[in-house]
Formats: sequence, C-alpha cells, structure tokens
Amino acid sequence: MSDTTENPTATEQPVDLDQLIDSCIASRETRYEDWDALGFQAAAGGDRFRRAQIRYLGSGATGNFDNDNRIIPSNHFTFSNMRLPAGAVGPEHTHHDVEEAFFVLEGELEVSVHDVEDGTKKATRRLGYRDLIVVPAGVPRSLANVGDSDALFCVIIGTKKPQLPTYPPSSEMFGVTR
Repeated sequence: MSDTTENPTATEQPVDLDQLIDSCIASRETRYEDWDALGFQAAAGGDRFRRAQIRYLGSGATGNFDNDNRIIPSNHFTFSNMRLPAGAVGPEHTHHDVEEAFFVLEGELEVSVHDVEDGTKKATRRLGYRDLIVVPAGVPRSLANVGDSDALFCVIIGTKKPQLPTYPPSSEMFGVTR
C-alpha cells in the first residue's frame, strides 16, 4: 500500500498556521462604523433611529455584505458591535428564526421585550457595562439609549444568516421595508 492509501491526508498541503490565524482575526483597526446599514430606518423615522453597525463575524440580517472581505465569514452565528447615540432607539422588531443577544460595552440601554399578541404590553430592564440579555426567537424586542453618551454593545445572532426581522403593528417601523 502506498502512503496516500494508508494515510489519505499525506497528499494534502500542510496548513500554514500564520495564514490560518490571520484569517480568523477581525481587528478593531480594520472595522468601521457603518451608519448606512440601518439607514433606511432613520430615513423612515428620523435621526432617533440612527445607529451604526460594526461587523466582525458574518453580516446578520442588515443586508448583503458578501463582498466585504474584512468580515470573517460566519458558519454558525454573527457578531457585530452597534453604536447607538444618546437618545436613539432600536425599533421594536422580531427575529422569528433565531435568538439575539446584546452585551453592553459602554453606556446604558433600556431593553424591552414585547407581548406577541399585544405589543403595548412589555417588560423593560436597564442594562449597563458588561450586562447581557438574550432574547428568544419569536419575541419582539426594542432598545433605547437612556444614557448621556453613545452606547456601544455587542450583537450576537444565533445563526449564519438570519431571516429579515419583521416589525409588528405596534412598532414605529411597521410597514417599513428595506
């Protein structure tokens, strides 16, 4: 028997570990604040809906960024940062297919979960530095920056490419499309 028969990986090229590790890093210096990713919301509802997405792993549901070679391709989840100016909000929306987590790095957020049947009913909690909330799939959620300065937080979505979220009738973005 030849070496390739006994050991099928013998003909594969050795892994370049430097290249591998470099392909797994998304440094702060190579990120940028994309104020246009969710700009359609600000266009529809005004500056209080203005916020920036800073993509690291995958692109989430905010658009098609397949050609952005700075983003590490996602296999199982997405990870980005979001900058939310003081007084700004993330409108009530629902991810029907996946949970979403928010982890606060700077500032103070009020995060609300809304009743599926009656969006006027909600529970709200204030989150600060290093606080995290995970919102299950199918539960409407919204957030607001209640601090005096920008809030910066991580957004983790539990799938490679989530479905587009929807805006329930109680959302200020109801009827708005990308």
